[in-house]
Amino acid sequence: QVQLVESGGGLVQAGGSLRLSCAPSGSIFSWKYMGWYRQAPGKQRELVASIARDGSTNYADSVKGRFTISRDNAKNTVYLQMNSLKPEDTANYYCNVYTWGGNDYWGQGTQVTVSS
Repeated sequence: QVQLVESGGGLVQAGGSLRLSCAPSGSIFSWKYMGWYRQAPGKQRELVASIARDGSTNYADSVKGRFTISRDNAKNTVYLQMNSLKPEDTANYYCNVYTWGGNDYWGQGTQVTVSS
């Protein structure tokens, strides 16, 4: 069973930056999208950003201009660069890979806490 391994979360002051990384423990063929979701206490999980196989990206309105999703094909890794962080960005962030076959892979989550 392929697992997604996330890293890069932590505690940062408002205005600071963090970079999240996510790599599968094995090969995931025919992936369609890679993305990051987040879930704050008492709230539903929401899409933060996604990148398609053709390189096109999609962002939540709340993070546009501050977050950047990218991937390194050689390392089979997807990144989320988060700049100008705000307290409302505090959440558990989850990596996701969705395949053409309809399979959904999720990471275990990494906590991001932004202090004011």
